[in-house]
Amino acid sequence: MTAITTITPPAQRDLRNHISLSQTLANTVTMAHRGLLKIKRTPEQLMDVTLQPIIFTVMFALLFGGAISGDVQSYLPVLIPGILVQTVITTSVVTGVQLREDMDKGVFDRFKSLPIARIAPLSGALLADTLRYAIATTITFIVGILMGYRPAAGVGPVILAGLLVIVCSWAISWIFAFFGVIARTAGSVQGISFLVLFPLTFFSNAFVPVKTMPDWLQSFVNVNPVSHLVTAVRDLADTATFGADGWIALAGAAAIVAVFAPLTVRAYMRKA
Repeated sequence: MTAITTITPPAQRDLRNHISLSQTLANTVTMAHRGLLKIKRTPEQLMDVTLQPIIFTVMFALLFGGAISGDVQSYLPVLIPGILVQTVITTSVVTGVQLREDMDKGVFDRFKSLPIARIAPLSGALLADTLRYAIATTITFIVGILMGYRPAAGVGPVILAGLLVIVCSWAISWIFAFFGVIARTAGSVQGISFLVLFPLTFFSNAFVPVKTMPDWLQSFVNVNPVSHLVTAVRDLADTATFGADGWIALAGAAAIVAVFAPLTVRAYMRKA
């Protein structure tokens, strides 16, 4: 008769601490797949990335197109990159909110009993949310094209512009993941996140020319990282160029990951 071996909690934690890199990557993909299954079972989770680009694009174009550019068609090359950046960055808040909800519901406590990498639930959630960014990016461009937006640079640079926004939004999601780990409730994560995002997205060059703003506000807008990202998207879509603004956006994304990834992982590991 074969003896049954029971793994004690300390032994289980030790096992999870010695999982290889390849196993960690596999566990991350599995957790990302779990996140996609959640979306499949509750498709209303995609309402923000499907409806928001449509509503904001139509609303802003009709409200401000004539006042800012003379007509809607002339305003679309200004608006679409701005709406794209705002929508996708706003979508990254969901990472922290859902992370906090899973922790509050005890889902992560169940993961502790599994022989998987401790970091996998966190890294899997971050990976799965890139699909949300891709959906928001695609819908924003489609709505713009249906309204008459025609990127002068063609398809290739537009795809690169979309990838740039997705990469930068993934980097920003580390900030909200950190909030998700340290905050007490999902509601507080959302509240804190939007307090940070609203000034950054609206006090930028996303929707109106910078020269129309007060001088003191122009100073902030010109150094706002969102402004650099919006300008980089416009440059790619209009002239197929990747200039200083694009490099600044990538450097900012790298800096965010360098700062917040270790903070988030450290805070998460204390609870995992």
